[in-house]
Amino acid sequence: MRPFLPVYQPDLSGNERAYVLDAFDSTWISSRGAYLDRFERAFAETTGLPYVTAVCNGTVALHLALHGLDLRPGDEVIVPSFTYIASVNTIVQAGGTPVFADVNEEDWLLDPDAVAAAVTPRTRAILPVHLYGAACDMERLSAIARRHGLAIVEDCAEALGTRLNGRHVGSWADVATFSFFGNKTITTGEGGMIATSDEALFRKLVIAKGQGMDPNRRYWHVAMGFNYRMTNLCAAIGLAQLERLPELLERKRRIAARYMANLANSGVTFQRRKDHIENSEWLVSVLLPRGVDRERVMARLAREGIETRPVFYCAHHMPHHLRPDLVLPVSEDVSARGISLPSWPKLSDAEIDRVCEAMIAALRSA
Repeated sequence: MRPFLPVYQPDLSGNERAYVLDAFDSTWISSRGAYLDRFERAFAETTGLPYVTAVCNGTVALHLALHGLDLRPGDEVIVPSFTYIASVNTIVQAGGTPVFADVNEEDWLLDPDAVAAAVTPRTRAILPVHLYGAACDMERLSAIARRHGLAIVEDCAEALGTRLNGRHVGSWADVATFSFFGNKTITTGEGGMIATSDEALFRKLVIAKGQGMDPNRRYWHVAMGFNYRMTNLCAAIGLAQLERLPELLERKRRIAARYMANLANSGVTFQRRKDHIENSEWLVSVLLPRGVDRERVMARLAREGIETRPVFYCAHHMPHHLRPDLVLPVSEDVSARGISLPSWPKLSDAEIDRVCEAMIAALRSA
């Protein structure tokens, strides 16, 4: 029987074990320690984002970023409905109202025209989400934000290593967030990062992530805060992963290229790759041809020992964000037809070929 191929598994073949054991032996296993400082410095150098602070996961990174905007009841944040649910839930948690906008057919990312049409006097921010390693049109979205005096929160959870015209994603934002869950390009097990070029906002966020405590007066709490800190053990894993980021990105780009070559004539559609964008190719995802039963294709692949997963369901269809009056045709089409394929860095060429052969067979029988 051939081995099971998961959608993702982390590559921990670098210094991860050595660094974790070193952090363990130091006894600094909670939210202080040398690896936290080293990880944050290395992340800032890698991305070119000047102020960064590590947190315990990508969702709290989003919540903290939105909290930093001081949203008031009725304040609106424009967000794609086609996204992971954390991008939407955290707007509500921070006191705002999500306003759903459609995505582009070509790259499945936030449509600037839809954003421009959604702006109202109550709009406070735009929340672009760089899905699957691709990048939103930040030049147009930034122009809209400047025109209306809006903040930008970039959700870069799936896009570490993605660059637009040489600039790393996150550098257009008032504040940007990243995720290091176990299936991300680099992982800390659970973890996230907040990045900004605004020093005053950075200090505000650092205070808020540590229960609002004054950094110069212990147990004196000067603001509303949370316990969103990363542990030194997690940072040790993250530092080791970050050391190998160029290698991981190179392999993931080769994986995506092989998928696109193998499936070129199969009828599936990939996210459009743009020349000025260096896509990190986090998770290779495709749209099945219209009329094909996605569940049947996924079940056929599962019988072959190949895990797949549906792309994200639209947030405006979720019970707690339900908008039965809202129709977002592109988002709904992508959400209904998309599946994600095995994309982990150690996936071999032969294993990619196996997935593609199984996919083509499944499509023929669908």
